[in-house]
Amino acid sequence: MAAAAEPGARAWLDGGSPRPGSPASSPDLGSGGRARLGPGLGSGPGPERAGARPLGPAAPGHSFRKVTLTKPTFCHLCSDFIWGLAGFLCDVCNFMSHEKCLKQVKTPCSSVAPSLVRVPVAHCFGPRGLYRRKFCAVCRRGLEAPALRCEVCELHVHPDCVPFACSDCRQCHLDGHRDHDTHHHHWREGNLPSGARCEVCRKTCGSSDVLAGVRCEWCGVQAHTVCSAVLAPECTFGRLRTMVLPPVCVRLLSRNFSKTHCFRISESAVPEPGEGDCSLDGSTPASPGREVPVPESNKQTLKVFDGSDAVHRNHFRVVSVPRLARSEEVLEAALRAYYITEDPRGFELQALPAALQAGDPDPEARGKAQRGRTLEEEGSRGPRSREVAPEAWIIRTLPRTQDILKVYPAWLKVGVAYVSICVTPESTVKTVVTEVLPMLGRQAEGPENFQLVEVLMGSRQVQRTVLADEEFLLNRLRDIRQTSLRQMNQTRFYVAERRAVLPRVSLFVGGLPPGLSPQEYGSLLDEAVATKAGLVSLSHTYSSQGAVVLEVACFAEAERLCMLVRDTVVHSRLLTALVLPDVLHTKLPADCRPLLVFVNPKSGGLKGRDLLCSFRKLLNPHQVFELTNGGPLPGLHVFSQVPCFRVLVCGGDGTVGWVLAALEEMRHRLACPEPSVAILPLGTGNDLGRVLRWGAGYSGEDPFSVLVSVDEADAVLMDRWTILLDAQEASGAENSVADLEPPKIVQMSNYCGIGIDAELSLDFHQAREEEPSKFTSRLHNKGVYVRVGLQKMSQSRSLHKEIRLQVEQREVELPSIEGLIFINIPSWGSGADLWGSDSDSRFEKPRMDDGLLEVVGVTGVMHMGQVQGGLRSGIRIAQGAYFRVTLLKATPVQVDGEPWVQAPGHMIISAVGPKVRLALQEHLLLLWKSAPGPQRLFCWTAVGLEALPHSQSCGPHSASYEAG
Repeated sequence: MAAAAEPGARAWLDGGSPRPGSPASSPDLGSGGRARLGPGLGSGPGPERAGARPLGPAAPGHSFRKVTLTKPTFCHLCSDFIWGLAGFLCDVCNFMSHEKCLKQVKTPCSSVAPSLVRVPVAHCFGPRGLYRRKFCAVCRRGLEAPALRCEVCELHVHPDCVPFACSDCRQCHLDGHRDHDTHHHHWREGNLPSGARCEVCRKTCGSSDVLAGVRCEWCGVQAHTVCSAVLAPECTFGRLRTMVLPPVCVRLLSRNFSKTHCFRISESAVPEPGEGDCSLDGSTPASPGREVPVPESNKQTLKVFDGSDAVHRNHFRVVSVPRLARSEEVLEAALRAYYITEDPRGFELQALPAALQAGDPDPEARGKAQRGRTLEEEGSRGPRSREVAPEAWIIRTLPRTQDILKVYPAWLKVGVAYVSICVTPESTVKTVVTEVLPMLGRQAEGPENFQLVEVLMGSRQVQRTVLADEEFLLNRLRDIRQTSLRQMNQTRFYVAERRAVLPRVSLFVGGLPPGLSPQEYGSLLDEAVATKAGLVSLSHTYSSQGAVVLEVACFAEAERLCMLVRDTVVHSRLLTALVLPDVLHTKLPADCRPLLVFVNPKSGGLKGRDLLCSFRKLLNPHQVFELTNGGPLPGLHVFSQVPCFRVLVCGGDGTVGWVLAALEEMRHRLACPEPSVAILPLGTGNDLGRVLRWGAGYSGEDPFSVLVSVDEADAVLMDRWTILLDAQEASGAENSVADLEPPKIVQMSNYCGIGIDAELSLDFHQAREEEPSKFTSRLHNKGVYVRVGLQKMSQSRSLHKEIRLQVEQREVELPSIEGLIFINIPSWGSGADLWGSDSDSRFEKPRMDDGLLEVVGVTGVMHMGQVQGGLRSGIRIAQGAYFRVTLLKATPVQVDGEPWVQAPGHMIISAVGPKVRLALQEHLLLLWKSAPGPQRLFCWTAVGLEALPHSQSCGPHSASYEAG
């Protein structure tokens, strides 16, 4: 029995590089040649393979051999070109190195990487995509075909390499399993920008030719693999430290919830569960149903399964070996295909009957397969029989009378990473726990207070199982190997304190009918999904938005409700179910003002989806919310107790208004009632983004730079307005359509249009609803606006005869107009100045925080086009704080770009509550484009709206926008 010295907090995969000379695993004990844990295939007690060069702990797990180079090749350590004809290649993971770099290699081989993970965290893979000049983290080959990428970290893999990917994703929350009190660097190898600079030596550490260099996925520090060893292990989150929600401040008892549920990632962005579970031991992928590639004349291909589960699923790997290869060489190639580095003498290859190759679950046939002929028996029949030998084989472990079990402590600061003990047929869970405790310094405590937990560290999901005290461990290990040798390589055993875990899962349920009481919501959910009264309670009710938050005291019940609610329809609406974390606000650092990010993936074409993925990686994914999955309410609920936070809204003007309206409703429930709101414009007009200097629209800028700008932004105030729509009051007919529409209230931030302006928006909105796939370009969207406007040029509505306007209880006579617009900001219709810059003694100089709205009229589409071109301004009608509009007939209306047809009735516009606090971009990032007609640059200052010539610059408190 022995204990392995812990690589401290410097384990390469999660916190730094291992110290030189520190063992990568425990010594072997009574393995008898069947189980060994060494640095490579050629370093065990058996004979070394021809050409293999075993190395010490500096190259954990690699098995290098000298190879002849036939094409330009680069070193995976220093990323320099390998001059000459010789290099050193790892037979397992394809790591290529100079001879001079061999002793400095610290990157672990893919075969031993799972054993070096400190805290196993599963990945969340998105849909397949093309990632040019990226490399697979498992086989280190280029990603030429569509590949997978983790939505939370920068792991890139081939679809066929997913089952072998290490469960080393970022730990973004506390889940009660081996939680650490300090935060270390989380290094990810390779796929750095080609111009990346090392933090230590300041030389280039990125490469577009090989997988080289490392980057911390929290603070963004980049370095050479060798240089990363001299950096301090603690991570400070870098430039974004005041915006990141620290993982130690987030708690989520996820148990067996998938990462898509934990991070609220839409299921449409996740591949099928079984996607890419089989592969070649080469560059050509092999999947179920595909033909095995024709081998070279002097080679043969074999389909190899690693256990009964792979046979049942028909998931195999194809091994290409010489026709005259010895049985030992074929076995070694099969083990390498599954990244298994144990002694080949502990395994054998058995022929697989054809009845089982298609996944036949028949127990009798399966028994015959397990007792099938071995490769040695097939090879003993001579070359002629080898030509007709079965092409499907299964790797089996030889019977063992004892085995080595590595047991990890599930608590902190114990001084060792794990201990190794020998298990025999008489070893039970209870005897192993009794034997392990003294080795971990817990000899004074009784074994009845501890339990053994089996953890399967899959790349997609980490599953934990508590073993029974009387279970025989040797049989358990045998069954795991029989099921899958790959799973055995990814299975870890923890000794943990036996303590009662009080599960508490917060489940957000949206899409319910609004306006009900908590008792009515409870009865409705009980009827719809049969909630269990003793385990489920309503912790929060949001009646106005038709949503509740359930507190579930049972993991199984939480999982059942989460899946069932998503398929439940109440009052013709599909419900939404989200698993929400708890933010431990008392543990937040004093200078931390975390950023709450809302992204509308439908805005800006595909840019919204890309930004969603980028912000999840730059920040904690628990602070990034997708608006199409529950709206802004879940995010505001999670941050409700945070004393000071900021908000970033990625979307168009309508999306911004949506979030501001939700923020207004939640204001009395927030510990930070007035968070500063920044905007990343993704829509077509983006008028509010222009006024606040965030630009005319997002065009692919670096998301990191966007976050830095948000952190440096100033705060300004803006009025918010309430519009009461009462259709019944003006209706005289008893059976009119207006009687069917109850009064409703909408919020306004930018402008409200009645008439021709809203009619154009409505036609555009309907065209987009019919064919949403065509509206992925801002230029195309504006082209549709132009086409719709040209179709309306010959029409005349005489809006002034169909409406009545009162300003501050005073009737205002309207001129001959086709459209009436109420503006709160100095930008309308993609940056046009509708009010104009000329001084007028009748009105005050407009400001967006003066508590006044400006009322402007337009005479038609031609007039609107002239305003867009900077040739004219609108017709100034009134200015005030309270307005009453009477609609005499059904009229198109739009508020902040969201149009509809309003029935006859009254519209009352008035200021709402406190002003909203918005983030003003400190640096001007707009790119001015030339346009026909006179151009002026308008600046919104704290005093008012001023027109400056091009040669003048805006003051420090101004927000500029494009006039043309």
